[in-house]
Amino acid sequence: MTPRRDTERNDRLLHRDRTLEELESARWPAPGPTTHLVQTVHGLRRKPVGTLTPAQLRLMIAQHVGLPYLLPLAMEILRNDPLVDAWFYEGDLLQAVLSADPEAWVLLPDLSRELREIVGSLPEVPDEVRHTAEEFMNRPAHEGK
Repeated sequence: MTPRRDTERNDRLLHRDRTLEELESARWPAPGPTTHLVQTVHGLRRKPVGTLTPAQLRLMIAQHVGLPYLLPLAMEILRNDPLVDAWFYEGDLLQAVLSADPEAWVLLPDLSRELREIVGSLPEVPDEVRHTAEEFMNRPAHEGK
């Protein structure tokens, strides 16, 4: 498959107007009395994925929620600004994406390769991201079909 076709296929899979609850066909039960983080994650699952901010994407990806749908959206941001400060520090979205469950990348081999290219092209990686970037780069790459 050509890179253009891969990009077109990934774009079609994004379903920006749908929520994670719709995309995953799973409605989580109400969390009850719990932490602010759990309540926030539950709330963001009911928001159209195309409306999530970089900070919200960072949070959801860091919690390993909706990765097949949210990693492509995060990659759109990282293509333009790999070290975007989504909420906490320069490169925090990149940190979350690099920390995503390795199995998520099996479904997204083209994006995994692109992420490797992005990280490899950075002249300098912030200290907060360096260890995670090295771990990601040292993992075997997933090959697309």
